[in-house]
Amino acid sequence: MRTSPDHRQNSTAGASTATPSASRHLAARRVLAAVTGAALVAGLSACVGGVPGAQPGAAEPATAASPTAAIAASPNAAPSTGPGSSEAPAEPLAETSGGQLTDSQAAATETVKKTVTDALGRLAAGSPKPATVQVTEALTGAGVDPAALQVSQSRTPTGLEADAIEASVLQGSDCVIGQVRDGAVTVTVLPVLASGKCFVGS
Repeated sequence: MRTSPDHRQNSTAGASTATPSASRHLAARRVLAAVTGAALVAGLSACVGGVPGAQPGAAEPATAASPTAAIAASPNAAPSTGPGSSEAPAEPLAETSGGQLTDSQAAATETVKKTVTDALGRLAAGSPKPATVQVTEALTGAGVDPAALQVSQSRTPTGLEADAIEASVLQGSDCVIGQVRDGAVTVTVLPVLASGKCFVGS
């Protein structure tokens, strides 16, 4: 059947009224697809966790071990002795300083100091400015070993009388040094020199 102009107009009008509806439907589907895609991208970004260069599905990076764990894993780590530690504290090292030897050496040094003080005191009482020979005889006569004794010169190389005379007795790692100056006696204890002697020079 042939369509009349009215039918063609109606068909065209019907087609024209249907087209905007289809366009709106198609546009809504595109918007929905775009929103869905954006949500999917956002979700993947959240899963990656913002790690630079991470790919979707990549394994989580291993976290660094804590210092405590690293110490515990070390074979040379010292055992913990702090509060809450299950291990017993390490035994203290054995005393190797020789405390008894030090005490006996100190006692020996005190004995030599008293001997030097008494001998020089008796000498200075009769000779306020004794000569080298007199000091040597006074100390060896009191029991001091001549090999451990050093006495300074009572006269200078130009022949002048020295202001004071000194004597030293080597006792272990100590030097017991006595001085006579104008009849006054002073005795002190000093460490031995690197040379193993108490006086520098001859």
